[in-house]
Amino acid sequence: MSARRPLLALLRAHAALPLDAHEASMAAAIIAFVEANPRCAERSLAEGHLTGSAWIVDAARRRALLTHHRKLGLWLQLGGHADGGLDLREVAWREAREESGLAGVRPLGTGIFDVDRHRIPARKDESEHWHYDVRFLFEADADEPLVVSGESRELAWVPLGEIAARNPEESLARMVRKTQARFGA
Repeated sequence: MSARRPLLALLRAHAALPLDAHEASMAAAIIAFVEANPRCAERSLAEGHLTGSAWIVDAARRRALLTHHRKLGLWLQLGGHADGGLDLREVAWREAREESGLAGVRPLGTGIFDVDRHRIPARKDESEHWHYDVRFLFEADADEPLVVSGESRELAWVPLGEIAARNPEESLARMVRKTQARFGA
């Protein structure tokens, strides 16, 4: 449990914020999952595992960088598996750089920006499972060239008001609302 304490402290601090009912229930589920599973960050845990995501905004806070995910076929924020690491901010930061080619990605704060728990469909050698996604806020220069990785079909800076047209899921809509509320975008 001691290795999970810093993550649990971050999760509990986030859960103490005024979250909407849906996100609050997911935060509680993620906390319970981390408390109950010493291997919560290992991809081999069949029921599910932690992931770290980066919600990347431009300097004006009017656009977010999205990836058209190769395997899922959806427009999403960048991120990936913790692969055993419990510093999910570092996981998100690493994934942001690897999946975009951006060298100048900078964190905006140290706290959690958002959490989400979602089912990942079964594929080839993986059964259906949960992703317990912990998301952090980052900024990048929209003029820096993007490099599409093998994880993506495409990358795009999308105006906040147009994100729902690419992916109407509440998960992204909530992050758009949070960005607009925080920065008046």
